[in-house]
Amino acid sequence: MDAQEIEAGRRRWQERLDAAVAAGQVRDADFTTLSGVEVDPVYGPPAGTADPRFDRIGWPGEYPFTRGLYATGYRGRTWTIRQFAGFGNALQTNERYKMILRSGGGGLSVAFDMPTLMGRDSDDPRSLGEVGHCGVAIDSAADMEDLFAGIPLGEVTTSMTISGPAVPIFCMYVVAAERQGVAVGDLNGTLQTDIFKEYIAQKEWLFEPEPHLRLIGDLMEYCVQSVPAYKPLSVSGYHIREAGSTAAQELAFTLADGFGYVELGQSRGLDVDVFAPGLSFFFDAHVDFFEEIAKFRAARRIWARWMRDVYGAATEKAQWLRFHTQTAGVSLTGQQPYNNVVRTAVEALSAVLGGTNSLHTNALDEVLALPTESAAEIALRTQQVLLEETGVASVADPLGGSWYVEALTDRMEAEAEAIFARIRELGDGTSMTSGILRGIEDGWFTGEIADAAFQHQQRIEKGDKRVVGVNVHTDTITGELDILRVSHEVEHEQRRVLAARRAERDDAAVRAALDRMIEVARTDANVIPAMLDAVRAEATLGEICDALRAEWGVYTEPARF
Repeated sequence: MDAQEIEAGRRRWQERLDAAVAAGQVRDADFTTLSGVEVDPVYGPPAGTADPRFDRIGWPGEYPFTRGLYATGYRGRTWTIRQFAGFGNALQTNERYKMILRSGGGGLSVAFDMPTLMGRDSDDPRSLGEVGHCGVAIDSAADMEDLFAGIPLGEVTTSMTISGPAVPIFCMYVVAAERQGVAVGDLNGTLQTDIFKEYIAQKEWLFEPEPHLRLIGDLMEYCVQSVPAYKPLSVSGYHIREAGSTAAQELAFTLADGFGYVELGQSRGLDVDVFAPGLSFFFDAHVDFFEEIAKFRAARRIWARWMRDVYGAATEKAQWLRFHTQTAGVSLTGQQPYNNVVRTAVEALSAVLGGTNSLHTNALDEVLALPTESAAEIALRTQQVLLEETGVASVADPLGGSWYVEALTDRMEAEAEAIFARIRELGDGTSMTSGILRGIEDGWFTGEIADAAFQHQQRIEKGDKRVVGVNVHTDTITGELDILRVSHEVEHEQRRVLAARRAERDDAAVRAALDRMIEVARTDANVIPAMLDAVRAEATLGEICDALRAEWGVYTEPARF
C-alpha cells in the first residue's frame, strides 16, 4: 500500500475516533505509561512511508478489521469480564454469580452439569452421580428462575455454554425473564448452540445433525424477529482446541462451522446483513503467546473477507467477527498448580492483545475440580490487573506492524485457507456445509484432531516441549490444594425438588403442550413458540428432549479404527 493510501486510512481512523469522542464513547481514564508518558490511541507507519503489508493490516475499526472492530480499541469499550461458573443446584450457583458481579464481573457465563448438557433430567437413571458436578443442574424454568434470582436479566448479559439441548434451555431463559417482568425483546446475551463442534470435538449431541440444524434455523429466525440484540449462536473453537487441535485447525474448523451457519441462515431466506451480527465466536487462548495473538487477528480478517466476498455481507456489523475467549483449560497442570496462575495471566494477555470482546480466566484449581471461591477471585483479579495496571487497554492493537506478529498472522491465514479448501473438497466443492457434514460422517475432523493431539503429546514425552512442573523443574514444596467438592446431597435435593414440582403442575397441560410441540416439529413451521408454551407449563428439559428424540431418533457415532 502506498503512502497516500495509508494516510487516507489514518484520516478515516481519526474521523471515527473524533466521532466516538464527541458521542462520549471514549472512557475518561489515564492513558499514560507508568512513568507518565502520554500514549497515542493507535500507532502506524511513519507519515509519508509506504508499507506493502498494510492492505492486510489496516487501521482499527475498518475492513479487514485485523486490528480490531472499533477505532477506539479498548479506550472505548473494554472487554467484558465474563467468568464461567456453575455448580451444584441453581441457588448455589446464584450465590456465586452474585459474588462475581459484586467483585466487578461484567457478565455471567453459565456452566451446566453433564445431565443438562445431554438433555436429561436429574432423576434420569443415566444422571446418577453426575448431578451438579461439572456445572449447575437445570431441569425446568423454575430452576432457571432460581439461577438468576435477584439478577436483572434485562440488564446483565448472560452467556450459556450448551449446544445439544440449547434451544429448550433458551426457552427456559426466556420464560425466566418473562417471570421477572423483562420484555423478551430487551434480552441480550449469547447461546452457544454450536452443534457442528459437538460432532467434531465435544460429543454432546442429541440427534443426527439435520434435526439439530432445523432447531438452530428456527432459533435464528426467532431471534431476528423477536430478540434482536441476542446472539443465538456462539461458534466454538475452544472445545476443538481443548480436544488437541493445533491453533490453525482451531481457527479453520471454527470459521468453517461459522460459514456453515451463514449458509443455514441464507437457506432460510434470512438477510445476511440482519442475521450475521447475531453470530459470535468462542476461542481458546493457549500458552504460545504470539501464535494466539496471530490467530485472533487472522480470524477477524478471514471472517470479514469471506462474509463480504463469498456471502455478500454489505454492512460492517455483518462482517465483524466478535469473540469471547477462555484461557486454555488443557494447559493447566495438576502438578504445581500455582503455576497455573502464571499460565492463565499470559494466556489472558494474548487474548487482550488479540482484541477479544470478552474473556474468562480459568482458576488455578480447575484442573482438579470446580473452582473454590478464593481461586475464582484470583482468576477474576487477573483480568482486573491486566485492565487497570498494565496499560494494555490504552492503545488499539499495540503489536500491529510487528514483523513477527504480522508474519504469524499471514501464515495462520494461509493455513486456514488451505483447510477450508480441503473441507469443501469433502463435500460438493461449493458449500461449506456439505463438506462439514461429510467430514463428520467420515470421521475426518476427529482424525485430524487426534493426530495433532498425539504429535503434541509425543513432543512433551520426549522433552521437546517443556512443561514446568511436569517434565522440567519438577522439584516443589507445593502441597495438596483444598478443592471444592459437591456433596451427594445436592443430587438428592435436586431430585426431591423436581418431584415436588412435577406433583404441583398440571400434567394434562404439560402433555398437551408437548404433543403440540411435536405436531409443529412435523411441519415447516417454527417450533420455538410451541416449545416456549411447553416450558411455561413446566415441562422439564428431559421431557422436551425425550419427545424430540422419540420423533427424530438419536445419534450414535459410528465406531472407527
